[in-house]
Amino acid sequence: MTTDVTAAAGRGTVRRLAGALHRRPRLRLTLLLTAPLLWLTVLYLGSLTVLFVSAFWTTNSFTSQVVKVWSTDNFHELLTTPVFRQVVLRSIGVALAVTVLCAVIAFPVAFYTARVARPRWRPLLVVAILTPLWASYLVKVYAWRLILSEGGLADWMLAPFGLSGPGFGLPATVLTLTYLWLPYMILPIHTALEQLPDNLLDASADLGARAGRTFRSVVLPLVLPSVAAGSVFTFSLSLGDYITVQIVGGKTQLIGNLVYSNIELNLPMAAALGTVPVVVIVLYLLAIRRTGALSSL
Repeated sequence: MTTDVTAAAGRGTVRRLAGALHRRPRLRLTLLLTAPLLWLTVLYLGSLTVLFVSAFWTTNSFTSQVVKVWSTDNFHELLTTPVFRQVVLRSIGVALAVTVLCAVIAFPVAFYTARVARPRWRPLLVVAILTPLWASYLVKVYAWRLILSEGGLADWMLAPFGLSGPGFGLPATVLTLTYLWLPYMILPIHTALEQLPDNLLDASADLGARAGRTFRSVVLPLVLPSVAAGSVFTFSLSLGDYITVQIVGGKTQLIGNLVYSNIELNLPMAAALGTVPVVVIVLYLLAIRRTGALSSL
């Protein structure tokens, strides 16, 4: 009897609480957003703040200990040292090259999966596109190391044409990163093409537009926000990557490698270098905001 009374009281409390939340939508929204906002503020924005602040500290040249004295020497060295400037520009160039290659490869693939393939095959093709994401990052990179190595699969396939593979270096880094992040570009474009109204294409054909004009005037403007949305992933992931270039990049150095190599020796300089990708990505997001890409993420 006592158990039944306790259970009934508990159910009554739950009903009253549910009723109170139903009558107060703002309170319900606040409770739902508290945990993710706390995570974002404390762990993500907090860590970025610590990173930015520590970039203004210095390091004792004898003991390599961090000296918490405010100084802009790290940023001055970052801006005036030719090696740092070259690495930053190279990193941005690699990220842009990977993004362009992903867009060029992804568009025909997405067009086939969304508009050409039979409807019953489309879910299977999407799964096939996602399958590489299920494999380990290191497994995929080391697989490309074997492909691009001397006497590897790339050399074997190009030998009949009198050519050889790119080997290890900057081209190998761009090629491997393109393979790694290509699904992040295909999926947004596939979704946009799948939602493209058929009547727009029919109307363009009825008005006498050829395939090229229909693509430029109808398809591309509607799909461009999704391309920009996919570029957010390909650009940011390529800009911050440092493992791929260590495995297939040969002697090539990107900004991630400099951050990694300075963590033990000069933590404030590593923090200053770490602020560069953050600033570049923020500027990139501001540049593509006008395309509507952020609403497509």
